[in-house]
Amino acid sequence: LAEDDRQRETAAEMHKRLIAQQKIYDLWKGMADLIGSADGRKFRQFAQGLTLERLLTLANAHLSGLTPRYALQRAPDGDIELQVIDHDMADEVRGIASLSGGERFLVSLSLALGLASMTGRHTLAESLFIDEGFGALDGESLDIAISALETLHASGRTIGVISHVEPMIERIGVQIRVTKHGGGRSSLELISSPL
Repeated sequence: LAEDDRQRETAAEMHKRLIAQQKIYDLWKGMADLIGSADGRKFRQFAQGLTLERLLTLANAHLSGLTPRYALQRAPDGDIELQVIDHDMADEVRGIASLSGGERFLVSLSLALGLASMTGRHTLAESLFIDEGFGALDGESLDIAISALETLHASGRTIGVISHVEPMIERIGVQIRVTKHGGGRSSLELISSPL
């Protein structure tokens, strides 16, 4: 009977230790399930997901100023795939590919602006270059996009735009004009006018 009592006490102590160890195991297993893999893939996707969430928050803030019709969100089945919520169509969820050229440009611009906003207090993405896309915008959307770029420029960033759209050219104060001469030759002209 004394041996049985001793074995029961030992078993009870072992059971307490087992419960404590199970809690530690559950914590580390949960971490491994979320971010652990031998090649680092899970952790990379986890970190990219956090960064993407921050980017979408900032991009949506810019997008609401450019066109309040749309908001961006992560696609539920994709790690870093995006989709659009169309507020004018009862919050219908659409793929990015279903947007028109002008709408896609505004979404891309909001993502670029969000990315520029992601830099910290001590670092500043000083330059943003945009290659075309303005030709796909209607007059009102073009004004909104230009105003957003002017606001970003006023915050201390250098904005470079490559464009042939006349209303855009008229609102750019400092320009480098490229003129083709044929035979693979071109000339550059610096134009600076006060706005």
